[in-house]
Amino acid sequence: MPFHSPLLTPLLTPSLMPLHTPINRRRFLRNLGAALVSGAAVPTVIPASALGRGGAVAPSGRIAIGVVGAAHGLANARRFLTLPDVAVTAVCDVDAHRLASAVADVNERQGGVVAKPWRDFREMFDKAGLDAVVLAAPDHWHGVMAIAAARAGLDIWAETPLARTLAEGRAAVNAAANRGCVWQTGTWRRSVREYRLAAGFVQRGGLGLVTHVEVGSGSLGETSAVRPEDYGKPPAHLDYEMWVGPGLWTEYDARVVGGGWRGVSLYGGGTLADTAPHFIDIAQWALGMNHSGPVTIAGSIGREDASAEPFDVAPRYRCVCAYASGATLAVSAAFPRGVRFYGERGWLFVGDKIGMLPDGSIERPVLEASDSDILAEVPPSAEVSSPFYRSDNHWRNFADCVKSRRRTASPAETGHRSACIAHLGRIAALTGRRIRWSPDAEEIKDDETASQFLRPNFRMPWML
Repeated sequence: MPFHSPLLTPLLTPSLMPLHTPINRRRFLRNLGAALVSGAAVPTVIPASALGRGGAVAPSGRIAIGVVGAAHGLANARRFLTLPDVAVTAVCDVDAHRLASAVADVNERQGGVVAKPWRDFREMFDKAGLDAVVLAAPDHWHGVMAIAAARAGLDIWAETPLARTLAEGRAAVNAAANRGCVWQTGTWRRSVREYRLAAGFVQRGGLGLVTHVEVGSGSLGETSAVRPEDYGKPPAHLDYEMWVGPGLWTEYDARVVGGGWRGVSLYGGGTLADTAPHFIDIAQWALGMNHSGPVTIAGSIGREDASAEPFDVAPRYRCVCAYASGATLAVSAAFPRGVRFYGERGWLFVGDKIGMLPDGSIERPVLEASDSDILAEVPPSAEVSSPFYRSDNHWRNFADCVKSRRRTASPAETGHRSACIAHLGRIAALTGRRIRWSPDAEEIKDDETASQFLRPNFRMPWML
């Protein structure tokens, strides 16, 4: 049963609500199935081209995907375009130049299908005839867009974190559950063999009792402190009002809009919010915490440089969580990108060489252990007896689940739980408090000051 947070009851404003529910391919097939069962008349002559004869997938059989956020979203689009039964039919961005470039890239890669550009995601959700949508806009948009997509009846691929605040993320999870949406969180390492082998080995007791886990995500890149000459004057090709959207207003800064928003707390949360959940997710998986989390969290952040305004997210951080089992989890920018498990028998590390590359390809990760005997016990054959969900391609898995309506490798609930640790770590660091957390109720115990950070502060009229 979905948890209903008392912290937030999100209501999209009338301007965000779709005018009607579009009838797309998936809904048409459902209706067609109902008609066949009821005996209603349906066409019996179907053109060969519609059946995709000759080895091609028929246009009517392709999953129509729209992408919101033409920067990071383009990498996902390229991955989806390697699948013969998927078409990227719409791309949305508030920057006309970036949008045109992304649309040209997509259309060059796919034959026979043309992606249409959109400037407003609400219109795209309502009118583009989509089956699913990739949400890859800046973090402050994630929750609002996910709720809108769910209410439009679209299946969702969502980048981490699910939302900029914890309560907002829970609201998005509930919205997707209430509408029966297939959801894939972009924590794609769940579909990479080395990560799956490591997590399965740990959960099966390969290291004995796990006492401690270290998660590293790297630090936020440096951003120039020199303000651009056009500060406060958005270019004509950018809808800056829409870029800010539900976030609190700040004057235009080309460094922020160009990618530096991750270092501005109004719009992002640095690598702790953006990258760390990818690796926290593997730790949660191995610890059997897909639907739960720690019970205490403490955190610290490095000092900020006042001359770096408006970049107020510290590039250095550390948070330490404790589970009811007694195991601890430390997350730090100082650790290598990956997850190191410490148990009674030794340690096991799984991490990235590079990770996802700009063209959407993936560099294979590495497995290391405290001794060769432990590593020898994590062979590919170990998967035969593993109860773990098997997915070897995160994008393929999502497309298959859109068709079958089955659970994905990284559903909304698990993505949210991993993001929760990042949110709570930042809250603990900002308040300087040791947080006592209820993973079942998703409430901070006996600390109203810290609890305020769980809730979003939206700019009107985006949320009521």
